[in-house]
Amino acid sequence: MPIDPQKALGAKLPPIESSYNEDKLILYALGVGVGIGQSQVDPKKVLQYTYENGLKALPTYGVIPIFSGLGSLFDVPGLSFNPMMLLHGEQYTEVIEPMPTSAEIVTEGVISGVYDKGKGALITMDFVTTNKATKKPLFKNTMGVFIRGEGGFGGDAKSPEPGNVPPDRAPDKTVEYPTQTYQALLYRLSGDKNPLHVDPMMAKMGGFDVPILHGLCTFGNVGRAAIEAYADNEPERFKSIQVRFSKPVFPGETIVTQMWQVSDKEIVCKARVKERDTDVITNAKVTLR
Repeated sequence: MPIDPQKALGAKLPPIESSYNEDKLILYALGVGVGIGQSQVDPKKVLQYTYENGLKALPTYGVIPIFSGLGSLFDVPGLSFNPMMLLHGEQYTEVIEPMPTSAEIVTEGVISGVYDKGKGALITMDFVTTNKATKKPLFKNTMGVFIRGEGGFGGDAKSPEPGNVPPDRAPDKTVEYPTQTYQALLYRLSGDKNPLHVDPMMAKMGGFDVPILHGLCTFGNVGRAAIEAYADNEPERFKSIQVRFSKPVFPGETIVTQMWQVSDKEIVCKARVKERDTDVITNAKVTLR
């Protein structure tokens, strides 16, 4: 049996030590599209994320450390599947401590959920990334991946509902960000080198006519849209983001983030592709400090 929830559930992933610095933060910001169609000298929208003089981290970078340990997912007892059938379905990322612009970190993960969704399996993983210098947690991540064709193993089918449904009114604020046709080639340098996003043959094996943009690139755009619209471009006010990846974005398309303020600190969001008028991220929420 490829999926055995009794073996997989609760399995711990090996701790992974890594680090980041100013150059990696800048590369990430450029990878999610900071500066495209914007003034290169805008101090708040561009330079604070891309210039080491006064650099601030784009807080959605907090998702990046988990990718250094995802390879060990294939060694988890009770999980056996074709990696090309894996899709990133849901993501929650929280910044716990103020982000330094460089740090030595260690990331630990555990399989927190195994759900039989019929046509596939939903696997959730919880990660905590700790700053080695302070010994304090820096980031918290929960990642949900959907493995097509691996359902029917008889496990629990009821996964948590995503929630975060927009109010029945027009968006309170909307922010558009264009992407470049080479966006996936640049974003992948931050650590997610899944060939689905670069190799045409691999994309076709995954069911796509051409390589698609990383969902987490779109995720980063939603995060910075909320910071721009509701936090006066102050990234230190960002606390967390939760999203569901609904449809792919193709490099070169325009990401339109629609936002509804539902409390002083909570922003429900949805992202659409302008060119195809299609929702690509749904059930999303950004929480501010």
